[in-house]
Amino acid sequence: MGFDQYHEPPEELSQETRTFARMITSLIEEAEAIGWYEQRISVEKDKDAKAIMENAQKEEFKHFGMNLEFLLRKKADWRTELKGILFTKGDIVELGEAAEKKVD
Repeated sequence: MGFDQYHEPPEELSQETRTFARMITSLIEEAEAIGWYEQRISVEKDKDAKAIMENAQKEEFKHFGMNLEFLLRKKADWRTELKGILFTKGDIVELGEAAEKKVD
């Protein structure tokens, strides 16, 4: 049984790389779910159904954050770069350029 998350033969990949691939796939799936809920919420007329969807979307966002944190703990350069972008004020592109230079 093949998995799309692998672009190289899985048996040739280390356990660490396979775990990394699974976490990246999970991150993508959580992001997709967040987007799907956003669309559903925007058109839902029933307030109770909408409240349930909003609650579910918050859960997906939490899972997204947990996956991202796992990956950032494994990739120090990623953490360094994102620290220069996330939870800051200012031009996002400029912050991104400056943060990228910190890890070059």
